[in-house]
Amino acid sequence: MTRSEIEKELSEKFNLQSTQSESILDTIIDHMTDVLKDEGRIEIRGFGSFYTKSYDAYDGRNPRTGEPVTVPSKKLPHFRPSKDLIKKVNNDEDL
Repeated sequence: MTRSEIEKELSEKFNLQSTQSESILDTIIDHMTDVLKDEGRIEIRGFGSFYTKSYDAYDGRNPRTGEPVTVPSKKLPHFRPSKDLIKKVNNDEDL
């Protein structure tokens, strides 16, 4: 599903203009991004949680040339699905 498909779904379900649904989706995504930037956690019950992991800088090697390179520290977003979502995706099978 793409962003435009989500906007269209919002427009149809809540009888909104496309600009309104676009604005709502932008607001949600911007707020979620700000929370993750501040290393917060987003939990949506029944769906899952979003969080960031921090990785320290380390010395690595370029696989092509073998030269040493310094890999900078970074934060990456992660998603952990809820048990309910896992069950729904697997057609309510026991895990």
